[in-house]
Amino acid sequence: MVYRWFQNIVFAQPEFLWLLLLLPVMLVWYFMKGKDAPSTFMVSTIRNFPARSWKQYLRHILPILRVAATGALILALARPQQRNLEEQVTGEGIDIMLCLDVSGSMLAQDFIPNRLEAAKEVAANFVESRPTDRIGLVIFSGESFTQCPLTSDRKMLISQIFNIRSGFLEDGTAIGSGLATSVDRLRSSASATKIVILLTDGENNGGMIDPSTAKEIAKTLGVKVYTIGVGTEGTAPVPHRTPMGVIMQMEKVNIDEKLLTEIANETGGKYFRAKDKNALQKIYNEIDQLEKSKVEITTYRRAIEKFHPLVIIAFGLLLLEIILRATIFRKFP
Repeated sequence: MVYRWFQNIVFAQPEFLWLLLLLPVMLVWYFMKGKDAPSTFMVSTIRNFPARSWKQYLRHILPILRVAATGALILALARPQQRNLEEQVTGEGIDIMLCLDVSGSMLAQDFIPNRLEAAKEVAANFVESRPTDRIGLVIFSGESFTQCPLTSDRKMLISQIFNIRSGFLEDGTAIGSGLATSVDRLRSSASATKIVILLTDGENNGGMIDPSTAKEIAKTLGVKVYTIGVGTEGTAPVPHRTPMGVIMQMEKVNIDEKLLTEIANETGGKYFRAKDKNALQKIYNEIDQLEKSKVEITTYRRAIEKFHPLVIIAFGLLLLEIILRATIFRKFP
């Protein structure tokens, strides 16, 4: 308990702790003085030597109490304090929409455990690293859906990210619809910087809005789009449900890199290709560095004085010594 208390304590005047070196000197001086004291009587035989009583043995507790009280007072003079640090984060954030492909091909297992789960984990880490931004989430496959509007509640958004499931929407890859929905969510944003991070593993093959039209809307509204193509080179194992259960089929990875590059370049963003989970994490880290928010962290230090218990202990020990010396260990003339 005492050790745990001292772990959270700092001393405002630690120079007084040097006085603790006097404590062993006080004890040594007491015992040396006792040895040098002259005997008050002579004995002629061992039979006449008086046996020591319990009072004579326990009398040594008196100087020990005094030394302990002195030690407590020295610690009190050093002013032990418990310091708490409080941080207040303020700044100018960015409005970001995450636009995530949730089509059936995102269950391909060329990422561990699959593309969708890897994308969710990396996106959640990205959200956690942006304390002053408002971030939202749009998912798309054959159609698009706003999973979470712009919010500064990171815990709620991360929960929504991990709640994403493939198969919730009509299957397909409607890149244009996903981008258009994301841009529309940023339409009323007053932020100076508005960003969409669009992640997909395929080619546009559905939706009501053409990707080129969505791109033009983004340009008009001043929305910067970062695009990410996920998937290995060649083929990847993709699970399919059949009457016989789930079977794995090797399917060719088809990413429309030309379209994704065009969307990114014309809106002021950048196109990335992620062939594994580590590469995807590095991409989000790079976007994090490219789009820095203005963050100010104000630290408040608060100190709580903790010397009062030590003063009480010291005076309690001194009072106990006085009482014992006046009662049990009282010397009679």
